[in-house]
Amino acid sequence: MSETNCMTTGKASRLSATNRAILIAAFVLLVAAIGYAIWRDSAPAADQASEGGAAPGDQLAALEARVQREPESADAWTALGGARFDLGDFAGAAAAYEKAVALSPESAGLWSALGEARVMASERDPMPAAASKAFDKAIALDAKDPRARYFLAVRKDIGGDHRGAIEDWFALLADTPQGAPWEADLRRTIEQVGAIHKIDVAARLAATQARPLTADEMPVAARAIPGPSRAEMEAASRLPKGQQDAMIQGMVDGLEAKLKANPADVDRWIMLMRSRMTLGETAKAAQALKDGIAANPAAAGRLKAQAQLLGVPGA
Repeated sequence: MSETNCMTTGKASRLSATNRAILIAAFVLLVAAIGYAIWRDSAPAADQASEGGAAPGDQLAALEARVQREPESADAWTALGGARFDLGDFAGAAAAYEKAVALSPESAGLWSALGEARVMASERDPMPAAASKAFDKAIALDAKDPRARYFLAVRKDIGGDHRGAIEDWFALLADTPQGAPWEADLRRTIEQVGAIHKIDVAARLAATQARPLTADEMPVAARAIPGPSRAEMEAASRLPKGQQDAMIQGMVDGLEAKLKANPADVDRWIMLMRSRMTLGETAKAAQALKDGIAANPAAAGRLKAQAQLLGVPGA
């Protein structure tokens, strides 16, 4: 989203030095926590290597090719929609999500993603009728869908019910788990709309806290696991960029290899999603969520909760 677009999935971007160091340190943390060796020297399969190092345009081409091969796969169309959205092709994203919802019409997350893409693709109308309809469909399927709730409040604001919109945003904030990707933007939206329409929200915002995380939502790295040390962070940041990138790629490849050997390790699936999101590889993060749930259907709730906190598309 823009200033009022707080549910937008994470845009793919160049990995900053800080994020690179954090990602490396996160792997160090995971090694210490669950005691497995990182496969730095393991060679990835040829297709994984080429895909991992592909430019955004090449990754998009691969996803375009995938939907040609799998035209009846909602997951393939969802991944393509997320990739197009990340690249700013909102009309293209909407077209892909339309294919996805046609194949998977009971997914609230897909309907709200479609609605958001339609909003972003509209040059004049801030809430096109087709987008509004998609959000209504999402909320009918899942009354708690945060993106649909946000945009339906936007619809109220556009329609002149500014106080009603603010009330709905406060209700969403009350249901927002601590640390959710949209929490800060949601607070900023409430503050900005209140200022524009002379509605005092400062005291209420100050008194409103995001709800505590449930056990399933608690980040894996926060479960009685010490954080990465300053020395680990500094050691990661001192490596030349090329070595950092090679290390990260080797870590992610090793993590995926471990998951192929033991797909029942739910914590590693969450770590893979987090790694992909940190790298800006949102489509791959969404695929990791799908694969993790397929391998661990009993842990679907936990995996989805973690994915929502990470901002994984379709979660």
